[in-house]
Amino acid sequence: MVTAIVLAAGNSLRMGTQNKLLLPFAGTTVIAAVVEQIVKAGLQELIVVTGNEPDLVHQALIHLPVKLVHNAGYGTGMTGSIQTGIQSAKGNGYMICLGDMVLITAQQYESLNTTFEKAYHRDKTCICLPRFNGVKGNPVIFSSAYKNAILQHDDPEGCKAIIQANNPHIVWVEMDDDAVLRDMDYPEDYAALINL
Repeated sequence: MVTAIVLAAGNSLRMGTQNKLLLPFAGTTVIAAVVEQIVKAGLQELIVVTGNEPDLVHQALIHLPVKLVHNAGYGTGMTGSIQTGIQSAKGNGYMICLGDMVLITAQQYESLNTTFEKAYHRDKTCICLPRFNGVKGNPVIFSSAYKNAILQHDDPEGCKAIIQANNPHIVWVEMDDDAVLRDMDYPEDYAALINL
């Protein structure tokens, strides 16, 4: 079983005054649109890590079957939120999902999940990464064998170093569009996504 861990804690400083995860998208909010696709993909455990405006994020997701955990130190960077999610996860893999990647479909999440489960039988230390036209995207799935390494990781901005140090265990999943590359940091990114 893979646990999906959705990072929904950041301050959205580059977006301006608004929390980007609460902006409207496709008849709902950005964060709900993302989580709905993960739910449709059939992942059995879904954890959302909150930080900034946790009550509003909770309200946006109240209709969905998720477990919310709060990262009180969310201001220190993404790694703390990953660690918070992993501490509550029960899966043999951790799918680290970004709360602003609204174009990734349930089928793409499902493809990553299926690939990981097959790879895990061959290599208990596998890491699954999506790729489009040779460019690495998100979400990443870490085997639970990396739990301690992630919990002890001290780079505040993510776990790239763990991926780089375990290159022989990477399993690439080729994607047929750039959804796995399209996050939403700036107002112009949001404008481009809602005008697709």
